This record gives sequence, structure tokens and C-alpha cells, in this order.
Amino acid sequence: MARVEVSTNRPYHLVIFGASGFTGQFVAEEVARTASEVPGGSLKWAVAGRSRQKLEKVLEQAAGVLSKPELRTEVDILVADVGEPDSLAAMCKQAVIVLNCVGPYRFYGEPVVKACVENGAHHIDICGEPQFLEGMQFKYNSQAADSGVYVIGSCGFDSIPADMGVVFTRDQFMGTLTTVESFLTVSTGPDGGCIHDGTWQSAIYGFADGQKLLSLRRKFNHKPLPTVGSKLKRRGMLFFSNEIQQYTVPFMGSDPSVVKRSQRFMVEEHQASQVQYGAYAGVGGVVSVAKLIFAGMMFWLLVKFSFGRNLLIKYPELFTFGTFSKAGPSRKQMDGTSFQFTFCGEGYSEDQDPSKGNPNGKIRVLVQGPEPGYVATPIAMVQAALTMLNEPSSLPKKGGVYTPGAAFAKTTLIDRLNKHGIQFSGNICLIKKKVLFFLHHKLLFDSIYTS
Repeated sequence: MARVEVSTNRPYHLVIFGASGFTGQFVAEEVARTASEVPGGSLKWAVAGRSRQKLEKVLEQAAGVLSKPELRTEVDILVADVGEPDSLAAMCKQAVIVLNCVGPYRFYGEPVVKACVENGAHHIDICGEPQFLEGMQFKYNSQAADSGVYVIGSCGFDSIPADMGVVFTRDQFMGTLTTVESFLTVSTGPDGGCIHDGTWQSAIYGFADGQKLLSLRRKFNHKPLPTVGSKLKRRGMLFFSNEIQQYTVPFMGSDPSVVKRSQRFMVEEHQASQVQYGAYAGVGGVVSVAKLIFAGMMFWLLVKFSFGRNLLIKYPELFTFGTFSKAGPSRKQMDGTSFQFTFCGEGYSEDQDPSKGNPNGKIRVLVQGPEPGYVATPIAMVQAALTMLNEPSSLPKKGGVYTPGAAFAKTTLIDRLNKHGIQFSGNICLIKKKVLFFLHHKLLFDSIYTS
């Protein structure tokens, strides 16, 4: 990393761009909450966006929530707009790292990436849009490398729990890990829960532009990654998962794309063996399945046409049975919501030749955390930024466009997340019918399984 200290020319460690957005306001609160966790114990940061008045309200709200009245006067405000390149350049020249919270990224993300790369600021986003993420890699990886700038996407719930979860599972496995499947479940409290419709809009435009993503991927001209062991079989579009004891569907977010990019980096840059990955999400019981099928049919019917997309965008609550909302979740709903990823991996023990026979080892890992969109996401994003500031020598040797797994595999990011409520815990590894206990973070599992 070219620069980690603030200077006269670059006075802020972090600038939160889009701090007045729904997610950005929670990122601002998280930065304020963890401001002492930088070298020297004094984080220099600012908020940025189009409206000074809205940004003042964000700081006022954070001051009230955190009982830190000094935020109203000690945190600077920068006015910047994606439609005004000069304002973005001025913002980026003042920041060591820009935390970009302005979405949908397919519409508003590239000008910020471009400004960061051209003006020497590192860039972190919380994007879950594969077309944007891979597009930025295609367009800016070489320029970012030449400039010594790190552009790290997907540093929120999409996709740090999944990507770092695979990294963690690989590191805990005693041998050669060959496959991992993840199963996501989300629990809500008595007040229920929902997701802000910005995520819904990203999904709508992403599915509508599916062919453009395929075309983009062909431009990379990637060779297939070598497979160790047997090929991971894809599961059905709807099945009952014994791993999480509920009906399950393939996960439609960016996790598979991000993890695959991380694995390619590991294979090509570190000569590691590929970990094949499958991602799934639990949907609950029979009633939930019926709702999902109906909503899915309506989505696929309408997303193909512009008038249909307009309807989906205008009435998110109607077409998703309240899962997505223009208002977003209340703080009470967020307090009652949590997530869990269950990672089930297979591979070969240290004394087993991966080129011979079937995998003889299994591992189960859990990644658990608070409400994913607006509690876990700010935690993940801010800890990613603080890891960059605290551990520049552990990042990849040169700048470029990276996934979290590629950027942070050799850092203490997982330890940092553990300390801030996103817990990574290893379970029992099964090898040759011998039970091996992973004592990770002082957790001793009493149940004994055999393969």
C-alpha cells in the first residue's frame, strides 16, 4: 500500500462517499464507533455526498445514537457528486481510502472508481452486483496496479462472510480442501425484517442485463481452473437441505462470482489448489416456498420488459411480500435480525494423495452475525478499511482490483470481525473415521461425529 498515514495533501484516513444514503448513514456510525482502532489511535475521517444539509443530519443522528456530540463539529463534510468529475477528484485527493456507499453501482459506481484510481485513493465498496465488480476489474485492474491503488469490492454482507468464510474453512482444514458449499439462513425477531429497495433495484437491473455479464466474462478469456478431486455437483433449484433442515434454493447474490474470482487469484498468484464452491440460501417451510415460487414467477415475467421493471421498482413490497421496502428496516427490526452461514467442506487429509481415491475429510464451519444489510455490512466494510490502514504489508504486493479473499487472506481481518460481532468458528473435521477437534477461539464442541 502506497500510503497509510494522513498528510497535508491527504488529510483523511477515510472519506465515506454517500454517507447520507440508507446504508451510508450506518457506515458513518460504525466509523465513529471504531475511530480509535487505527495507528496512533486517532482516525481522521470525513463524510461526502451531494447535499451538505443531509450530511449534517447524518452526523447529528450519529452523535445522538453514539452519545458523541463532538461528531457534529469534528467530522468534516465534503460536497461531491458522481455527475461532477472535478468534485470527485477533489474528494479523492484528500482521502487515503474512499468508502463508496453510492448505489446501484452499475449507475453510480464507475465514476468513483475512476476518480480514485486517477487520484491515488484506495477504494472499498459494498457492491453485490457481479457485472459492476467484474467490469471494474476488466477496465481498471492494470491502471490501479500501475498507480499502486487497491480497489476492493464486495466488502459488505456481499461478500465478506462468504469469501472470507471459504478462506477460513481452507485454513482450518488439515489437508487439501477441494469443495465447499455454504448455506445461508436469516432469522428475524417478533417485529420481522426487510431490506431497503436499493438492493432490490440492483437485482432487477442485474437480471435484466444477464447477457451483458456473460459477454463481459468472455472478454477475460480465462482458462478453466484445474480441479482437484471430483467435480462439485450442482444441486437443484429447490431442495430440502439436511445441512440446515429447511427448503433451500441457489443463492442469487454475488457470492459465487466473488469466491470464484478469489480462487482464481489463489491459483494463479499463489499456486494454491482451487476450492470449488456452491452457494445456497434457506427459504423456510412449505408456506415460504409457495410465496417464493409465486414471487419468482412474477419477477421472471416482468423483469424482461421495461414496463415490468418499472412496476417491480415502484412496488417492491407488493412483489416481494414485504421482503423489500422503500423505507427499509427499522432499528428495532435490525436489532432482532441475524444471519448464519453454514460451510460444509470436503477434501483430502494430509497423508492422502488428492489424485487418488475419493475425499476422506470433512469440515463444518459457521459464520454468524447481526442483521446482514445495515449492521453486519458496515462492520465488514469498516473493518476491511481499518485492516488496510493497520496492515498494509499483508495486502497483495501491488495495487489492482481485488476481491476480499484475494486482498485480505493474509491479514487479521477475520480476527477483527470476530471482535466486532461477526463470528467465524470451526467445527469438527472428520478424517478416516477419526474425530479431530478444532479448538478455535476457545470453542470446544462436545458432539462427536464419524464419517
